[in-house]
Amino acid sequence: MKNLQPHSVWSHFATLCAIPRPSLHEATLRDHLVNWAKARGIGTRIDAVGNLILDKPASPGCEGRPGVILQGHLDMVSQANTGTVHDFERDPIRTVVRDGWVVADETTLGADNGIGVALVLSTLEEPDLMHPPLEVLLTINEESGMDGARGLAPGTLHGTTLINLDTEEWGHFYLGCAGGVDVEVSQTVGQELLPPGYLLQRLEVSGLSGGHSGIDIHLGRGNAIRLLTEALRDLAARYDLRLIEFEGGSARNALPREASALFALPAGEATQLGGWVAHRLEDWRQRFAKADPTVSLACKPGESSTGKAIAQADRDNLLAFLDRAAYGVAHMSKVFPGVVETSNNLGVASLVEGTFSADFLVRSLHDAGLNTLADQLIAHAAAHRMEATKDGAYPGWTPNPDSSLLALCQRVYTSQFGQPASLQVIHAGLECGLLAASHPHLDMISFGPDIRGAHAPGERVEIASVARCWQLLKAVLQALAAA
Repeated sequence: MKNLQPHSVWSHFATLCAIPRPSLHEATLRDHLVNWAKARGIGTRIDAVGNLILDKPASPGCEGRPGVILQGHLDMVSQANTGTVHDFERDPIRTVVRDGWVVADETTLGADNGIGVALVLSTLEEPDLMHPPLEVLLTINEESGMDGARGLAPGTLHGTTLINLDTEEWGHFYLGCAGGVDVEVSQTVGQELLPPGYLLQRLEVSGLSGGHSGIDIHLGRGNAIRLLTEALRDLAARYDLRLIEFEGGSARNALPREASALFALPAGEATQLGGWVAHRLEDWRQRFAKADPTVSLACKPGESSTGKAIAQADRDNLLAFLDRAAYGVAHMSKVFPGVVETSNNLGVASLVEGTFSADFLVRSLHDAGLNTLADQLIAHAAAHRMEATKDGAYPGWTPNPDSSLLALCQRVYTSQFGQPASLQVIHAGLECGLLAASHPHLDMISFGPDIRGAHAPGERVEIASVARCWQLLKAVLQALAAA
């Protein structure tokens, strides 16, 4: 990557790939950046929750210009394909350059938001770049709770405009985003000894594309938890299935790619599973021929150390809850064509030793839609005798089409690329909503290069769009310096 252009951006991104930075483990990278900044005479601040703020004075003659904040987040989503040995807390991200893209084949790449971070770091050392006073805000734990933006104290930032570099579609200016809230469900279920003569089996769903639970929720991809639930309900209707364990998904903001269940069947019934699996898989391959053509279903002998399964009534209740819980797109926006307004992702589910839990992430462009869908999930859980709570709510970012920053950015974009950028809102949680809550005076915009497959292995970023993004960022800063 260090041979790619623009050299400084890709060099910084290579460093970010080399230093592990999963959510809640950003300290090593932050310490590296502190030392990097101090060596260049750039001011450093670490706030009470662990965000890093880098301060650079204005270029000579631009000292009186209003300050500009450049913003991204340090952490990345940690996802790897089954069978891939990768410790996200210790191992660097392995990348390849292929057909004009930088790709991580077996893991997430971290272009979300590593490329944004690399862009803003490059501005701090770009020679001869005319710019106003700069603050670079690099937040922590954006992906698993937005803790950095949530904990930023009012008055921490001094600039009047903020450029967020955490969107993933070149050619668009984003001026609004969805808010979100987690719904966490739990239940303790009854257990009973397995009858004699039952054989243990493990059913595995894999091969799904996964993806970002906001950006990709409308694409019709399979959800491994939902598919496994569907399969288990069908098996339970046919055979005397005793459910022991259930695991699916690994992050509430990623579409689940894999799920598995441990169960037991009478020995005579277990011999019939081969034909059933083939029939079920053929049905899925037809259903997801375009959205998820590599979906896979396999069944093999399993092992259990407890010799217990959950009570049959609890099995039926749990599977009915998962099968009937709201999932996917609830409403499309009537204001922004093609944009999801309200959705829900069932991201993680687990049944281990009689304890069941599930994590949902509800998103909406409107607080009313957010709360309505979350409350529906809570009522659904209560109807199935489960406990459910809302947690980690964060606000959306309300569009301001009259933004002076937007007008300037459009002028610059048109002068650089011959046509205006599209205006859009994103059905994902940007930190702009929380930053607007703590710093309501900010005029904000977001843009970024083309990133595909964020939050899933195979994530990639287009090299040419990174160069265009760098060109635009420099031109916008120079225009702000001259304004």
